[in-house]
Amino acid sequence: MPLPLFGGTLGYKRAAHLLHRATFGPSKLQIDSFATLTAGQAVALLFQQPLPDPVLPVDPKTGTEWLLAGTTTANSGDADLQEFFKGWLFGQMLGLGVAPSNQLAYATREKIVFFLHTVFTTIQSKVDNSRSLYFQNQLFRKFAFDKTLPLLFNIKTLTKKVSVDNAMLRLLDGNLNVKGSVNENYARELLELFTIGRGLEGTLPPATTPGDYFNFTEQDVRAAAQVLSGWELDTTFTSVDEEVDLYTSGTQKLPRGKVRGNATNASAHDSTIKQFSDRFNNATIQPDPLLLNGSNPTQQSALDEISQLIELIYSKQETARNFCRRIYRYFVYHEITQTIDDTIVAGMAATLVANNYKLQPVLEELFQSQHFYDAAAGVNDDNFGGIIKSPLDLLVGTFRLFNVQLPNPTGSPAAFFEQTADLTRRLERMGMHFYEPFDVAGYDSYHQFPIYHRSWISTNYLVSRYEFIRDLISNSQMGGMMKIDPVAFVQTNISNAIASNARALVIELAKYFLPLADNLTFDTTADDNAGLTAERLNYFLTAFLKSPQIDADPEGAWAFRWNNPVDMEVVRRQLENLFNAMLQSPEYQLY
Repeated sequence: MPLPLFGGTLGYKRAAHLLHRATFGPSKLQIDSFATLTAGQAVALLFQQPLPDPVLPVDPKTGTEWLLAGTTTANSGDADLQEFFKGWLFGQMLGLGVAPSNQLAYATREKIVFFLHTVFTTIQSKVDNSRSLYFQNQLFRKFAFDKTLPLLFNIKTLTKKVSVDNAMLRLLDGNLNVKGSVNENYARELLELFTIGRGLEGTLPPATTPGDYFNFTEQDVRAAAQVLSGWELDTTFTSVDEEVDLYTSGTQKLPRGKVRGNATNASAHDSTIKQFSDRFNNATIQPDPLLLNGSNPTQQSALDEISQLIELIYSKQETARNFCRRIYRYFVYHEITQTIDDTIVAGMAATLVANNYKLQPVLEELFQSQHFYDAAAGVNDDNFGGIIKSPLDLLVGTFRLFNVQLPNPTGSPAAFFEQTADLTRRLERMGMHFYEPFDVAGYDSYHQFPIYHRSWISTNYLVSRYEFIRDLISNSQMGGMMKIDPVAFVQTNISNAIASNARALVIELAKYFLPLADNLTFDTTADDNAGLTAERLNYFLTAFLKSPQIDADPEGAWAFRWNNPVDMEVVRRQLENLFNAMLQSPEYQLY
């Protein structure tokens, strides 16, 4: 059953909520623009097509790209190229070089690409190849906006392609899985992490039978591993998918792994009959005789068996529901009660199945739903500000909000990658090892029951978050162009009538900086305590009105200084105090 839709215009609060969750963060002007739209109009803009493929990164040592062309001895070492790839990803999330009309749609696509990375995760140090990391990332990008693409583009097909992707083969030892010595690593994670899972966390009874995982068993892991046997890495990146136009973008095609042996004799593939348990209705998988070469398995017969396996897994209703739980936790909220699972998540799963397992229709429906905006009658416990920003969302979202600039990635690649290397280090200090999660389940905040996103916060991590903001605003030691100019931001985005009124300015900024900013007042007796309290507003006001001198009338002094800019250094210092107070607040860590 489709999710009930939200009616009416969004307003600034819901517009900000949508743009923070669906993209890597909006500017104030983008929030204002979306505030006048309905949810349907807003979603149409976020998912507009077509969008350009990213401009490839440039190796500073050669001045040319290496991901498609390959590397030579003239290139930087691959350890450096891997870091350049990650720096390039920051540029994609920021939409560097993207036309303003495409900025938000581009950011939406990149948010989905990163979501898919949190599901079908990878670990840089294990994969240890910049081109493998890139081609997997580009694979996700090809499947991110799938609604108007041929039926072949859907989550089922993506799962099939990931299963023979070079990065995944390396991460989970698929390249070591051969007939007679089957490696079960990928098969186990395919079932437990990537597809059907064990069920809704927090509701499962203790396991009583060894090897029984509720939705699958050890027998299914072994059978799946046999199906997946016989593949190896293609370190030349010349083995590409042969399905017509599947990976075509101009002249670019995406490589994958290759079968051991050759295309007509996949000699390391187990071509026996694979028997699954009663959890999959005792199904069997075996080679299609028409695809064999005599009695020998072929590349096509091995691919067909993988296709049979993925179709079998997705034939179970629980697979669609488990995938939609991942969507819900990433875009809505970490806690899924049994009621939410049986209503909202079940509705999302029904939409996924009804749309041939395409991801985009599910997201479009979710972002237009009453539930996403908590607009249903009787709702009094909404999820605005309910998610702790990941370090990535904090960093990229802050840059996007304040239009913080980076060097041109193609014109000045060395300077660009120097800055993005600093961003990677800052993410690590905030608790996120970018492209280096601790295990194959991915970043803890997206899967680890029951703490989920609370894993982002510790005393040290919180201090590093605040240091990041302080360095952007106040620290002249932060390199290059990566600075927030509070004076320019207020001059550009806030009317003079509001900017000159200290209380009005605090309230206006709170609307765009913080997630809960309804019915704001400085009067503690009139405060409804529904969100940001009068006590917090007064704290921001006090921090703001500090000045190097004692003002008998601080608010009047601010109005005079703003309207008569003879001492802009004091104005700047006061605005820096205000921005630091608001952006280093616990509330700014939420969205």
